[in-house]
Amino acid sequence: MGSAGGSLSDEILRKVYRLGQEIAKKGFVLITGACPGLPHEAIKGAKSVGGKTVGISPALNFREHMLKYKSPCRGYDAIIYTGSGLMGREIENIRSCDIVIFAGGRSGTLGEFAIAYDEAKVIGVLLGTGGITEKIETIIQYVDKETGAQVVFDDDPGKLLDRLVEVYNRVLLPYNLSVLANRNPDGEMEA
Repeated sequence: MGSAGGSLSDEILRKVYRLGQEIAKKGFVLITGACPGLPHEAIKGAKSVGGKTVGISPALNFREHMLKYKSPCRGYDAIIYTGSGLMGREIENIRSCDIVIFAGGRSGTLGEFAIAYDEAKVIGVLLGTGGITEKIETIIQYVDKETGAQVVFDDDPGKLLDRLVEVYNRVLLPYNLSVLANRNPDGEMEA
């Protein structure tokens, strides 16, 4: 999650591109808000190494995605059209992720962070990318609410992802495996 616009330096763009590459190299699916800027830079990075990508669009359909939101369509293996607008799309975006990583960001990214934090997600903050990511530690202090969210900070995309995977394996994976215990992973038909 991150800035779709604003002033983005080449250094920040390279860092987020590398983040996309690192996500893909680990075999994870990269999910973004299907928008330009930093999210699309991560998409380009993931695709450069053969990664799988999904965009969650605020638009109702392809036409609205391109014409109203002026968002990219290249680089995605799938785009899900929510029809719920920019703010509504944030919920689907966050809930579709096991790990949520923030880079840069303005008001929309702040909203996504609030959702991820309140829903106890594993959260990564890529430092050195400007925007709200430079204020998240302070925001957490002001919120003063224990949600169970695990927040990891690093300025290196590879190290950040490694640390997030460690947290996921320690916190979420055991829970997810316990949910599967004695249950059919293919689902069960109703009688």
